[in-house]
Amino acid sequence: MIRSSGFAAIAAASFLATAAFAQQADQQVLTGEAAFGGWKDDRPGVRRLIRPQDLPAPDLSQSARNSAGRAEMPEGARPQLPPGFSAEMIASSIYNPRAVRVAPNGDLFVANSKAGQIRIFRLAEGRAKPAEKSTYATRLTRPYGIAFYPPGNKPQWVYVANRDSIVRFPYQDGDLKASGEPETIVDNIPSSGHWTRDIAFSPDGKTLYLSVGSGSNVAEDVEAEPDGGLDAWAKSTPLGAIWGSEEGRANVLAFDPDGKNRRIVATGLRNCSGMTVQPATGSLWCVVNERDGLGDNVPFEFATEVKDGAFYGWPWYYIGDNEDPRHRGKRPDLAGKVTMPDVLMQAHSAPLNIAFYDGKNFPSDYQGDAFVALHGSWNRGIRTGYKVVRLKFRDGRPTGEYEDFMTGFVVSDDAVWGRPAGVAVAKDGALIVTEDSSGTIWRVTYGKSPS
Repeated sequence: MIRSSGFAAIAAASFLATAAFAQQADQQVLTGEAAFGGWKDDRPGVRRLIRPQDLPAPDLSQSARNSAGRAEMPEGARPQLPPGFSAEMIASSIYNPRAVRVAPNGDLFVANSKAGQIRIFRLAEGRAKPAEKSTYATRLTRPYGIAFYPPGNKPQWVYVANRDSIVRFPYQDGDLKASGEPETIVDNIPSSGHWTRDIAFSPDGKTLYLSVGSGSNVAEDVEAEPDGGLDAWAKSTPLGAIWGSEEGRANVLAFDPDGKNRRIVATGLRNCSGMTVQPATGSLWCVVNERDGLGDNVPFEFATEVKDGAFYGWPWYYIGDNEDPRHRGKRPDLAGKVTMPDVLMQAHSAPLNIAFYDGKNFPSDYQGDAFVALHGSWNRGIRTGYKVVRLKFRDGRPTGEYEDFMTGFVVSDDAVWGRPAGVAVAKDGALIVTEDSSGTIWRVTYGKSPS
């Protein structure tokens, strides 16, 4: 474990400097190459706008391996936030806390993924200190996505997405432990490679969405054509659907709530690791980890509304009609048919989860914006990510800009103490953030600092 001597004092000093910087940065939007900085450029209030035309040319020779060492969390460390915001720790030393979802009664359901558990934290009113905590379910297989059904104030089921299935548990408001055995709703989900399976229900409760990431970086072992030929395949499958070992992957799927009537909603999403429904529009959104091996700034990660029937490029194209050089000339029939994502983010930031803000605690200009947890880079020479960012929306539509909101998890060029993984809006309007390096859960509020 890597220690950072004096880091707590440095963090405290930098936090004081952040307030003045953030007020200036709020007026400035970094664009083009200026938006491609590293962790030392990250501060609350720094805003970026990355456009498709900013995409550099791919360079297979410039692929970097730069995994972060895990640093011990410095004593007294707190994430850096914009002026007026504060963070309290709910829990620490949890093994791999990932997605977090809020039950209608306010309980926090946390996917303790590598431990195979779902944990519950019931907070004391207005505080981060748990009044009660419990292990809701065990013996799961890399659980990740969590959803309550039917949507609304009186759900009867808790759905959990394992890496290879979707199961559900009978639920009554306030349950701290599962009252029955899991019922398998969907099975035979491909389980190798990217394992984070997220789920969400449509607002009317009629559709269950499931994200299934790819099994590889860029379908390296898939044959050039499917059995029966490319023309026959293209005519019989959704636009952009892939075959072989990746068949059924890099997709968002839809089912009835009972797991029947499987269909493909969208294809070419390499790893949609986080999904949510936008409250203002009812649209499904996801955040996507794009491919590696094309250089420090290629291709951009993204957040996007998931459009029915859309193809987002993987593995043949990225960010529109940019052809992956490793698959050059293989799918000319798909040129011009790739849907452009809505919000582009810095390459290799690794977005894991997204939540729209509809609470009442934050200032009014946060209403309708979205928060995204960036887990952090490994395939980049200069470390980036390791923060929570705010996606800006206007009248229900994204502006394309995103802003650093919660930073300060990186200790040095070589080590980090925190890797944001999950975001959710609590019943009282606080923002809940999980990170799986130190295994902490945070409650972020605006206004008077907690005592």
